[in-house]
Amino acid sequence: MMYPAPGIIERIGKDWDWVWLDGQHGQLGGYDTMLSMVRACDLVGRPAFVRVPDHEKGGIALAADMGAKAVIVPQVDTVEQAEALVRALKFPPLGNRSFGGRRPIDLHGRGYYRSKDVWLVCQIESPEALENADAIAALPGVDALFLGPDDLMLRWGVPLENSSDMIRLEAAIEKVATVCQRHGKASICVAAGAEATRLAFLHGVRYLVGGGDAMFLAHGSQFFRQAIAQAQETAKRPAPSAANTATAHAY
Repeated sequence: MMYPAPGIIERIGKDWDWVWLDGQHGQLGGYDTMLSMVRACDLVGRPAFVRVPDHEKGGIALAADMGAKAVIVPQVDTVEQAEALVRALKFPPLGNRSFGGRRPIDLHGRGYYRSKDVWLVCQIESPEALENADAIAALPGVDALFLGPDDLMLRWGVPLENSSDMIRLEAAIEKVATVCQRHGKASICVAAGAEATRLAFLHGVRYLVGGGDAMFLAHGSQFFRQAIAQAQETAKRPAPSAANTATAHAY
């Protein structure tokens, strides 16, 4: 989800297993907007994965206090960065997150810090991050790794329009999925197209990004516009004469 429209989640959220709310590149800026989106996910019974824009600990804790299932943090390149994120998101003794979230207390009581652990999802988006993926996945408090193929390809110097480097991308998908399985963590991946989807499932990726509101809106719009254009062209054609109709039937 990139557009600030909780109604979209109410309408189609049940079609999917989980919802990624993109607070980094989407248009979901503002606490009230993001909280409304998380509440919409709760309404349809689907877990909300909130991506924050950066590593700032206040924003990470605030996203967790909204009641999200997971907080996705972009561009986690090193073990040291991942350790700092664990401290920001997890309660003591593992981390240093402050207690007192209004919504979690209202929904689950003051014991929410024991029963409602929020996942830390570290995005692997650079060659350095890929090199450190095993060590990052091994950290207590890291719950999942999320491979970001676009940023990774840019840092490899591969144009995003070029799908010919699937061998290297497949190796990255396989590595992230393998280290997650080794350490009992979940793996997440964006799959752009049928081949990338097949590779993700083949290597055991657990959570797959299968599409988004912007894509669904554009594809639906294009489909119906083309259908209208075809009907319009058909209407412009002259109706067949009786003689031609009879000939056609005889033939």
